Amino acid sequence: MDVSRAEYFTNRELSWLDFNYRVLGEARDKNIPLFERLKFLSITSSNLDEFFMIRVASLKDMVNAKYEKPDIAGMTPQMQLEAISKKTHDLVNTQYTTYNRSLKPMLRQNGLTIIDSYEDLSESQRNYVDQYFQQDVYPVLTPMAVDSSRPFPLIRNKSLNIGALISDKEDESEYDFATVQVPSVLPRFIEIPSGEKGHKTLILLEQVIEMNIQKLFLNYKVICAYPYRIMRNADLSIDEEDAADLLKEIQKQLKRRQWGEVIRLGVEDGIDKRLLKILKKAMNVGEASIYRINGPLDLTFLMKVNGLDGYDHLKYPKYEPQLSKDINPDEDLFTQIRAKDILLFHPFQSFDTVVDFVRQAAKDPDVLAIKQTLYRVSGNSPIIASLAEAAENGKQVTVLVELKARFDEENNIIWAKKLEKAGCHVIYGLVGLKTHSKITLVVRQEEDGIRRYVHLGTGNYNDSTAKMYTDMGLLTCAKPIGEDATAVFNMLSGYSEPLAWNKLSLAPLWLRDRFVELIHQEEMNAREGRPAHIIAKMNSLCDKGIIMALYKASAAGVKIELIIRGICCLKTGIPGISENITVKSIVGNFLEHSRIFYFYNNGWENVFMGSADWMPRNLDRRVEIMFPVEDETCKKEVMHILDIQLQDNVKAHYLQPDDTYQKPDKRGKTLVSSQDYFCREAIEASAEDKKKDEELSRVFEPMYHNDNEKF
Repeated sequence: MDVSRAEYFTNRELSWLDFNYRVLGEARDKNIPLFERLKFLSITSSNLDEFFMIRVASLKDMVNAKYEKPDIAGMTPQMQLEAISKKTHDLVNTQYTTYNRSLKPMLRQNGLTIIDSYEDLSESQRNYVDQYFQQDVYPVLTPMAVDSSRPFPLIRNKSLNIGALISDKEDESEYDFATVQVPSVLPRFIEIPSGEKGHKTLILLEQVIEMNIQKLFLNYKVICAYPYRIMRNADLSIDEEDAADLLKEIQKQLKRRQWGEVIRLGVEDGIDKRLLKILKKAMNVGEASIYRINGPLDLTFLMKVNGLDGYDHLKYPKYEPQLSKDINPDEDLFTQIRAKDILLFHPFQSFDTVVDFVRQAAKDPDVLAIKQTLYRVSGNSPIIASLAEAAENGKQVTVLVELKARFDEENNIIWAKKLEKAGCHVIYGLVGLKTHSKITLVVRQEEDGIRRYVHLGTGNYNDSTAKMYTDMGLLTCAKPIGEDATAVFNMLSGYSEPLAWNKLSLAPLWLRDRFVELIHQEEMNAREGRPAHIIAKMNSLCDKGIIMALYKASAAGVKIELIIRGICCLKTGIPGISENITVKSIVGNFLEHSRIFYFYNNGWENVFMGSADWMPRNLDRRVEIMFPVEDETCKKEVMHILDIQLQDNVKAHYLQPDDTYQKPDKRGKTLVSSQDYFCREAIEASAEDKKKDEELSRVFEPMYHNDNEKF
């Protein structure tokens, strides 16, 4: 049985676009509160930006290098670019249809107007806007004319600009090009007097500049003016072998990101043909890279609109993460971990426990060393602050800060320097590999000797995203895991791999082999007539070797249930090959991010969690960790989480044999939204704990006479 045929696989990029369509579906869903729909539309826009800057850019590089090797679905880079262009143009059209026909009218009905054009303003509003321009905007602007003595300026990546044709003569057949950048230092939208009680009116900054553009070119006649926006190749190419100082090399490359090849040009629909011709030539883009847009060129501003005060009734009620039922805030955390392994489920349970773990370690006089990997951290990270404090307290602190974390490079450089200044030993990642694993090791001197406490997670040590991403974590002081954790950090700091590992599986060493082995074991069990079952939850599945192993297992009769949020290159419903495989994608208010793997193992159930998706980059080019969940209580909790997600029929989409995703038929069925379920469950567990605490804290107080004698 040949399971390697190209027709058995879906192209990675097209699958990702399908995922962004599912996110867009949330913006189009009338059952979702209006301001949440704005948020989802904003997310589709920022997602698409990154997709162009990295994925499309990479394919263009391949085409330019005459690289013609097909992907697993049999598509050459050129074929992929053509298919992507068609699909992204359709996606962008759907985005703006959603914005113009659905969301904007509904906003207006709910007391919020976003101005379409200057003509929609009253005289008093025009006066207000003109005054705002003169006082707040005009001093910041730098208009730039292009002529024989002044070359075309370098236009920054992702910047919003207004291009104009200007003439110093009455004859408009002779004209020059001019451009002005819409300043990112000013708010993208301005609230202006509405003239209507209880109503807000917003106008976009580019509209304010456009309607006042004549004031920037006083000696010229402005023939026309239109906004435009470009995307550049932002994929960093670093020759790590030749880079003597990785930090300096990345800093240098970050500057180049602003000036990479233009891969997308967004212009306002109806732009003057003469102006567009100039932009096309200056940006060196073909027709396929041009997006004519009926609306604001960058919809990410809608996330800020979502944050406006006074519209809570048009949003989901804000969820406050609950303290885990297994955590007593009044008791030493190390004592609690010694008693039992603690499973954490974010954002339903608070990430504060992880922050407290590092904070307590920093302050605890018995702690000798803290070691941690950092991939993405928040702008004002309490974990960074605790690590710095630990070093200042004389503890041995080792931190691997991954400088190559895409779009977080600059932030991570700042943190790396801060940690070094505090006295931490900082490792700037590894040559040729990204360190994507999530692990913290605390070494503590106790009465019975050295004890190692470990936190392992599926998501970043980022207290901000931990409120929006669903992730899992495990706190343990199990000796085998502690020994493995030490080996991990010794490896990262330059020592070789140990002769043997106890519990952890690492990429790129042998994690791929471990996954294939676990899948193969289920296949063997099925062939021998035993029950066989695999459940795997992750962000993306596009590794050919893993998919072929799943196909073989399915053909043998293994029941395979996959929960994959984004990219899935596996096809379902192939006769004799993938008939036993189901794929569902859950797109909800939180971003599904946890990686969980379940293998029935002939009744000796194995449950693992980790940082790796089933992608070549995770298995071959990154340092990743998969860890077992062996405590029976914790294992049951993880299986319960998988069970509820498999029952989800509200936010779930099922992959069909024709590569489309469809929502399940809910008629006559109990509605299950897994994220809502976990929110309720966490709140109920927390309330139950509080009730128990109140009962335990009841004290019988004796009554006394005024002379203090007891009754």
